[in-house]
Amino acid sequence: MIDAEILASVGEWELKRSDVNAIIPRGISSADSLLYAESYIKKWIKDNLVYDVALLNLGEDKTEIDRLVDEYRYSLVRYKYQDRLIKERLSADIRESEKLQYYDENPNKFILDKGIVKGLFLKVPADAPGLNDVKTWYKQTTEDALEQIEKYSLQNAVIYDYFYDRWVEFDEIMDKIPMYISNPDQFLKTNKVVEVTDSSYCYFLNITEYMTSGTIKPYDYASPQITEMLINQKKVDFIKKFEEDLYNDAIRTGKAKRSIEKE
Repeated sequence: MIDAEILASVGEWELKRSDVNAIIPRGISSADSLLYAESYIKKWIKDNLVYDVALLNLGEDKTEIDRLVDEYRYSLVRYKYQDRLIKERLSADIRESEKLQYYDENPNKFILDKGIVKGLFLKVPADAPGLNDVKTWYKQTTEDALEQIEKYSLQNAVIYDYFYDRWVEFDEIMDKIPMYISNPDQFLKTNKVVEVTDSSYCYFLNITEYMTSGTIKPYDYASPQITEMLINQKKVDFIKKFEEDLYNDAIRTGKAKRSIEKE
């Protein structure tokens, strides 16, 4: 009996329906989804056929590949653990006052290379009911208007993105709207709402705050970057101390042994 979950196989390798569904871009049409899946399945089969042929014909080279794979795995495991350790330990050690001081003392390190916005974005089918109400609600920031939009979006919206409380790259939002803007900074200065309709959807964007490229990033937007910068400054000394402490503890407990004593 054929397993409906298995879309393709090569020898012992199997490609599951869930694996293919996971890589199909969201928001594309059913026809495009089918074409994307067909292309992916065909490439998957080709890749695994080539892999099997390569294994059969590499001969002694396969031993060298196995050695390199082991070395890579060793390095990857070590790196991933140290990276997690650094983020957990050092992130906890970095104080807010330290971040604010670094931000104030290094403004030139936090210049925006593209505009950012706060606001709300909706993508709704062009034949959805109540569009006239939506055209009124999305321009308002009152609690009642937001409540109406949320209720409406649950049943009708393809995309509902609320970002009044966080900064988002303007380009990231405009990538979802079928509209070309030659000068994003100038556009932000003169437009607070965007309303576009094509044959399938209506797109609504309300911009409540904006910052153009060339200006200094707001602290809340730059905060993750600041944390990363401060971690990078401290991680070399942290790793050195961590490895030294680990070594000394292992020698002391007998977990690690050495045959040549220090002079």
